[in-house]
Amino acid sequence: MTAKISVSGVGKTFPIRGGGEFTALRDTTLDIAAGEFLVVAGPSGCGKSTLLDLLGGLTRPTTGRLLLDGDEITGPALDRGIVFQQYALFPWRTALRNIEFGLEAKGLPRRERSAVARSHLDLVGLTGFGDRYPHELSGGMKQRVAIARSLAYDPDVLLMDEPFAALDAQTRDSLQDELLRIWRRTGKTIVFITHSIDEAVYLGERVAVMTSRPGRIKEIVEIDLGPRDEIEDLRSSAGFAAHRHRVWTLLRDEVQAAQRLDAPRPDVPRPREEARLD
Repeated sequence: MTAKISVSGVGKTFPIRGGGEFTALRDTTLDIAAGEFLVVAGPSGCGKSTLLDLLGGLTRPTTGRLLLDGDEITGPALDRGIVFQQYALFPWRTALRNIEFGLEAKGLPRRERSAVARSHLDLVGLTGFGDRYPHELSGGMKQRVAIARSLAYDPDVLLMDEPFAALDAQTRDSLQDELLRIWRRTGKTIVFITHSIDEAVYLGERVAVMTSRPGRIKEIVEIDLGPRDEIEDLRSSAGFAAHRHRVWTLLRDEVQAAQRLDAPRPDVPRPREEARLD
């Protein structure tokens, strides 16, 4: 079966001020099936966010190819939605109008835009909050709006770069469940970046573990926990603990290697990732 997304031998380097190069990714290869929920985990600075930027078409690879449905990814497009850690909402627009933004780019008439936006407010559990501005919403509500905005124009693929990292633990757990519900309902292909091993195991059908920089795929762990709502406290189950231990074992040496590389160097651009691994 043809992969929905194919990453083949991808490398990415950045120029260093004063000469030379910084290698973020090297020979990264990965296939993602249609409708899959894939989580990418790795130590700080391993190139997870760079990989997501490449999938989103926000930057181009130095080597290798990225394909979506067999076509090369050459830039941003409406077949991919992106949700960042920062909510990136327009402060002068209401929640409803924020969600309508991508629909405007598709040229939908105003009445149709409003109907689609309201249905996606309902989808993310924000019925009745369409007239609120971002400053009137909690962090979790803002991220729900960001997710709704990315889903409203019906992309094939949803790319998520640590979208829950800035939230408190209770809100984070709640939104993880909400995201799984939305994924089951919509059937979207999701690529989710995280530092958190618990989050990776809870959300992913597979977890792609990356090496320390320059990043590549070290191993892909199959997560066979079944539907997440079948067990009342899945995170405390023996199966969850076993998967968590497996992912942590793969990451342990990479975290140590990343720490050795983590001494600040003024001539090297810092990766846009938190220095943390849960």
